[in-house]
Amino acid sequence: MDRFTFEARDENATRLLGAALAEALPDGTTVALCGTLGAGKTRLVQAIAEASGVPRGEVVSPTFVLIQEHRGRRPIYHIDVYRLRDEDEFLQLGPEEYFESPGLTLIEWADRVQRCLPPQRIEIHAEVTGPDSRRFEVLDPAGQYQAVIDQLRERLA
Repeated sequence: MDRFTFEARDENATRLLGAALAEALPDGTTVALCGTLGAGKTRLVQAIAEASGVPRGEVVSPTFVLIQEHRGRRPIYHIDVYRLRDEDEFLQLGPEEYFESPGLTLIEWADRVQRCLPPQRIEIHAEVTGPDSRRFEVLDPAGQYQAVIDQLRERLA
């Protein structure tokens, strides 16, 4: 499994990663975001969406709405499974429709529903490394996104 690790010293660096991901991710990609509370998952989603043409203030944590759909240069589907009880409740949301869409599907707390996710996906593990710094590890579990990993390395390494 190939991976790319990005050390974000501050929020601006997270925006750079989001912009690089928005450029590198092909339409139809599902992105599974994992990490503790405050690790930067929502901020990274905001950065990806902003770089995809969604107005900056439009993307907020969907904790109470569960799914937010945004229109930019391509659709962005932002799903937060934090408040769901189990995988059955996630499946009742009809995620397959989003997985098969031409936009980007970004799922926060994806580790809680991992068995329900498509095998072909990007995983991003976020972790707090300091008051303003975060570490993002971008993984390609099925080996389908080598070009994305290569492009991230080229642009951000």
